[in-house]
Amino acid sequence: MAGPLNLHLHFGGGAELLFDKIKKREIELPALKKYLPDSSNDKWTIRELLLWIKDNLLREREELFLQGDSVRPGILVLINDADWELYGELEYELQNNDTIMFISTLHGG
Repeated sequence: MAGPLNLHLHFGGGAELLFDKIKKREIELPALKKYLPDSSNDKWTIRELLLWIKDNLLREREELFLQGDSVRPGILVLINDADWELYGELEYELQNNDTIMFISTLHGG
């Protein structure tokens, strides 16, 4: 069973407003089976990370960040400065010290 996982989370483009206006966070995720005992995975993926973010960091207006089990359209996700589409999006297995960025491209007018 994999142990704790350290990640660097960045929120920008207005997304930080949903997270107490904090743009950068260093987090330590517990072993996945401790957080989601019924999970069929042993390793954290972006899918489980989004659940953890919703439960632990998201402070308001969940619908502005999440849609279903993913981020809503208009939120750009980067894994170590590359588009998450190159890594398999929700299925990407997180690695220790990964940097995950969430950037909102939606702006009011």
